[in-house]
Amino acid sequence: MERRYITVTTLNKYLKNKFDTDPNIQTLCLKGEISNFKGHTRGHLYFTLKDEGSRINAVMFSSSASKLSFVPKDGMKVLVVGRVSIYEPNGGYQIYINEMQEDGVGNLYIKFEELKKKLASEGLFDTKYKKNIPKFPEKIGIVTAPTGAAIRDILSTIKRRFPNTETILFPSLVQGEIAANDIVKQIKNADNYGLDVLIVGRGGGSIEDLWSFNEEIVARAIFEAKTPIISAVGHEIDFTISDFVADLRAPTPTGAAEMAVPNITDVKKFINQLNMRLNNNIENIIEFNKKRIDNLKGTYVLSNPIATFEIREQKLDTLLNKINNRINYIIEFKQKRLDNIKSNYTLNNPDSFINVFNNNYELLLNKLNLLNPLNVLSKGYSVSIKNGKSIKSIKEVNVKDVINIKLYEGNIDAVVERINE
Repeated sequence: MERRYITVTTLNKYLKNKFDTDPNIQTLCLKGEISNFKGHTRGHLYFTLKDEGSRINAVMFSSSASKLSFVPKDGMKVLVVGRVSIYEPNGGYQIYINEMQEDGVGNLYIKFEELKKKLASEGLFDTKYKKNIPKFPEKIGIVTAPTGAAIRDILSTIKRRFPNTETILFPSLVQGEIAANDIVKQIKNADNYGLDVLIVGRGGGSIEDLWSFNEEIVARAIFEAKTPIISAVGHEIDFTISDFVADLRAPTPTGAAEMAVPNITDVKKFINQLNMRLNNNIENIIEFNKKRIDNLKGTYVLSNPIATFEIREQKLDTLLNKINNRINYIIEFKQKRLDNIKSNYTLNNPDSFINVFNNNYELLLNKLNLLNPLNVLSKGYSVSIKNGKSIKSIKEVNVKDVINIKLYEGNIDAVVERINE
C-alpha cells in the first residue's frame, strides 16, 4: 500500500476544523487561576489558565478585554466563557475567551500578602536597616542561574559600564521546590567573600516561576547578610518579597547591574571636571599669592630695611634707659630706708629700751596680783562652794546640805543647820 504524506500545516488545519466544528467546545465555561499574564500594547491579553492538575493557554482579544471591570494579574482566580481551538502556527490548542470575571484571589497571591504583612510588622522592610550601595565597587557577587539571559545581561552591562570591577558568580537554582534553599546557601556563601555588593535575582516568568524569591527563608537570608544586596527579580512590573527586604530593588537584572556600578564614561567626565576645577583653583591661588608678594614688595619695611632697623635700635635704647633709671631709683630708695633704720633711737640706745620694757612688765604684774582671788582670801575672806559651784545667795542652800568653804589656807567641809533665834 502506497503511503500518502501530508504537511504539518494540513494536519493543523484539519485538527482546527475538528475543534471549530465540535459543539461541545464552542461555548465552554472554565474556572482557574491566571498565571504568566502578559498584556499586549494593542490591548490583547495572553495568559495561562490553570488548576491543581493542568493548564491551558488563553487569549482574550481587545474587543472583549475592553469590557472587563477589573485588571487581571497573576494569582487571580477567574471564571471564563470562551471557545477552544487550535493555533495553527504551533499546533497548540488554547481557549479564546469572550467573557471573564473574578473568582477570588489565587492561593499564591494570598500567601504573598500574608508573608509581606508578617515581615513588614517585624521591621524587615524598614529603611533604617538598608545598607548603602558603594559608588565604586571593586568586587561584585551574583547569585542567579549560571545560564540564561539574566547572567548574560548582568555581566555584559558591568563589563561595558565599569570593566575594572571583578565579578564572582555564585550559581544557584532559581526555580523549583529546592530553589529557595539553594538561594539561601549561595547568599550565605557569598557573604563571606568580602564583596562590595551582591546581586540576587533572575529573569522574568510567572508568579510560580518567581516564587522562590517570595519564600521567607530567602527574605531572612537577605536581611541578615552583611553585604549590601540588590534584588533583581523578573521584569519591572514584577514584585517579590526579596525586593522589599533587599537594600535596593532593581526593575530588571540589567537594571541591577546599572545600579551596582557607575558608567565609566560618566566617571571620566567627572574626573576631567575635577581636574579642570583643581587647575583653576591652583591658578587662582598662584595669582592671589603673586599679588600678595607684589604688595609686600611695595611696603615700607622691604623698601627701607635699614630705616626699620634704626627705629628698632632707638626703641631698644629707650627701653634700656628706662630699665637703668628704674634700677637706680630702687637702689636709692632702699639706701634711704637703711640709713633711717641705722639712725633709729632704739638701735642707738638699747639700754633705755630694756628699762621701758621692765617698767611695763612690773605694771602688768601688779595688776595681775590685784586680780588674784587668793590675795582677797588672804584678807580673811572665804568662798562657799556647793556641788562645784560658788554659792552667791542663801537661797541656793538647804538644811543638811554639805558645802565646802575655801579659805586662804585650806578648806572646811560643813553641814548647813538652822539656828533657832
